[in-house]
Amino acid sequence: MRGDDRQQSSMFSYVAPEARVPKDHPLRAIRSMTDQVLRELSPQFGKIYAPVGRPSIPPEQLLRALLLQALYTVRSERLLMEELSYNLLFRWFVGLNMDEPVWDATVFSKNRERLLDGDIAQAFFDRVRKLAAASQLLSDEHFTVDGTLIEAWAGQKSFKKKGTPPSSPGGSGNPTVDFHGEKRTNATHASTTDPDARLYRKTRGSETKLGYLGHVLMENRNGLVMEAEVTIASGYAERDAAVSMIDAIPGENRITLGGDKAYDTRDFVADLRHLNVTPHVAQNTSKRSSAIDSRTTRHAGYAESQKKRKRVEEIFGWLKTVGLMRKTRHRGVRRVKWVFTFAAAVYNLVRIRNLTAEATA
Repeated sequence: MRGDDRQQSSMFSYVAPEARVPKDHPLRAIRSMTDQVLRELSPQFGKIYAPVGRPSIPPEQLLRALLLQALYTVRSERLLMEELSYNLLFRWFVGLNMDEPVWDATVFSKNRERLLDGDIAQAFFDRVRKLAAASQLLSDEHFTVDGTLIEAWAGQKSFKKKGTPPSSPGGSGNPTVDFHGEKRTNATHASTTDPDARLYRKTRGSETKLGYLGHVLMENRNGLVMEAEVTIASGYAERDAAVSMIDAIPGENRITLGGDKAYDTRDFVADLRHLNVTPHVAQNTSKRSSAIDSRTTRHAGYAESQKKRKRVEEIFGWLKTVGLMRKTRHRGVRRVKWVFTFAAAVYNLVRIRNLTAEATA
């Protein structure tokens, strides 16, 4: 018998959002880990909110919503609020009841700034890393470092000579600018849209873009992010960030650090040896001699590090294609670092969920 196509909507629903989410949905494990991290962060939340006044968006719900934005590649806060208004899965994950109103996108963005001031992204990242350590998923001996270009939220037309007066508001919103043949450098020019962005070329032969450099330190056992950093783009930033991140690894035992040819410099290798770190960087012998020799490369561990280091590209691939980090939507190195660190924490949550699911299968 054919059913009737009835369009009358029900006034009441007796099914909770929890019951509509499949028992084996991947978000269930991620929600459980996220709730554990947020409970540990509760005392830190209390320090950044006033004890009196009008209640704001709960920071736990704010972070769960931002986590969904990274997981599902929601390109803006306004679209995220739209999804939260009708997506039952999103409502369940964030912790909203069926009839609770969704926040205004501007209010949501304003409340996110409070978390920026409290450096909540780094605290969230640190506790996610502790979850991985508690599950014995981290290596404490072998690591890999790499950097990537994060395109800034600024166009080439905004890269003007320093001291140039701002254009009059009465002109065209998108004027034609011909800068071909003009020598433009970071020393003489700056972006009027994002002054922290720098003109940078990541590889030889590629176009120069306004951007930042994002850096990650990966452990080699399961490819989890140990440290995340964002710096002003420069020729020395990758190596300086690598030294800073590897120095943050606790312990005094000798460890190894893999990297590509960009890290094969004598100063960087000397800095690593001073920190009791064995440099397993790729040798750069193009019209020069390498900073490491057969005393390092003859060991089987060096070849293994060179195989494992390529896994770091999976992290950058996820961050750029899923985590919205190919082109940042924020301005200023501080905000970009906050978002990059939080996205790295979300990547770790996904990896932990996948690794634990494989172990129990």
